[in-house]
Amino acid sequence: MARYKPQDHNSLLLPVVLSEQIIPGSFAFALNYLVDHELDLTALDAQFKNDEVGASAYDPRVMLKIVLLAYSQGLISSRTIEQACARNVQFIAISGDSQPSHAHIAKFVCGLGEQIKPLFSQVLMTCDAQGLIGRDMFAIDGVKLPSNASKERSGTHAELRHRADRLDKAADKILALHQAQDKQGATEALEPKRQAQLEALRKEAARTREFLASSLPRQNRKGQELKTNVTDSQSAKMATNKGVIQGYAAQAAVDSAHQVIVAADVIGSGSEQAMLLPMIEQSAPYRTADTLITADAGYHRNNWGQTAIKSTVRECNARPVIYYALLQSANGWPA
Repeated sequence: MARYKPQDHNSLLLPVVLSEQIIPGSFAFALNYLVDHELDLTALDAQFKNDEVGASAYDPRVMLKIVLLAYSQGLISSRTIEQACARNVQFIAISGDSQPSHAHIAKFVCGLGEQIKPLFSQVLMTCDAQGLIGRDMFAIDGVKLPSNASKERSGTHAELRHRADRLDKAADKILALHQAQDKQGATEALEPKRQAQLEALRKEAARTREFLASSLPRQNRKGQELKTNVTDSQSAKMATNKGVIQGYAAQAAVDSAHQVIVAADVIGSGSEQAMLLPMIEQSAPYRTADTLITADAGYHRNNWGQTAIKSTVRECNARPVIYYALLQSANGWPA
């Protein structure tokens, strides 16, 4: 019978130098250096007032490294990131074995708020200083992202008011059924399941009416009322290739040289046409007069002709924006 070397699956203590786990040339190494030496995080430091009293806090530099490293690996759940900080040696190394809880991670992300854009600008300035922005071509495109809100809770103020009335009517039906049973001599109380359903309907109707009383109707540029959402009033209903979702339209302008994102934004609207000019304007500090800007047919308006397109280009002070769909149309643009 063949003989094999023994295997031991019990505990094994290994000496680990954490600084050596952040390997030069890796994303983690670049991230670690960027946050420690290039980014100005004084605004994040100013949030803490515990220099004399109070408990110690997690260093915002460490938290930023953890979150960005996690996002680069597709980890977006606070609990998943918490597990990585406890089990993944790269996360342990870059965090200095801080091991923040999922609650601290979620609180840090939610508290970033207005600090996101300044940090984004600082990263772009660093990329520019390293010669990573080629400026030959910027490609603009977008993606529709679902929000944590139900599309059933969307509508104009009139539609939401009608929905609240229907919820109350549904609750009244359940209550009327119970009252009819009482008249027939039934002694049982309302079934727990129906009682819970009744309370949920009343609660949802009250929540909808409270939202209507505290918020004004949203309007588009033409003065038409937009549908809003009771849970997330900034999101919108939008069509995707997988059906209608409640969410946001995220846009980005990317440099062709090293795929550096030079502009980004998120809006609660399914229309991409309105985001073309803002994306071009946001990329202005990093482009030249010769930078070519491309966008797909989703940014094209049906009533746009050459005059409107050239007017848009003059507004942006950029070279002509090329629409792939227009190149094949009869507008006189060369293919």
